[in-house]
Amino acid sequence: MISIKQINEKDIDLCYELDSNTISLWSKKQWANEFKKKDTKIFGLLITNLVIGICVLQVVLDEAQINYFVVDKKFREKGFGSYLMSYLIKKCEQLSLKKILLEVSQGNVTAERFYSHFDFSTVGIRKKYYKNGSHALLKEKNLTTK
Repeated sequence: MISIKQINEKDIDLCYELDSNTISLWSKKQWANEFKKKDTKIFGLLITNLVIGICVLQVVLDEAQINYFVVDKKFREKGFGSYLMSYLIKKCEQLSLKKILLEVSQGNVTAERFYSHFDFSTVGIRKKYYKNGSHALLKEKNLTTK
């Protein structure tokens, strides 16, 4: 059974482990800091009780910023990422948010294609943003709120 639930600080080890096995973005301390942020929600994508995906979403006024989005490598290209993203978009629309923002490495062609599928458009570039010198593409999706 597939489900999505908000996860909390007791799941730091789980988040850190999934991160370490995928994109290695944050340290354990950085994960702990994410859980302390007031307007940040961390969602887990689960199959039964196994967390296979995580999204960190921060709401700022009438916008949402996706600070982290990953699906375990073993579960990619099976529709799980799309399931999680569709859920997040719907959640943001229910909160009457106007747009969703994120950034992605220009070299991450798979992620670029994924976000394009959900109508995220590139609205800016942060040159040489990442440690390896690659640029960050700033992406935005305008929402139709109800």
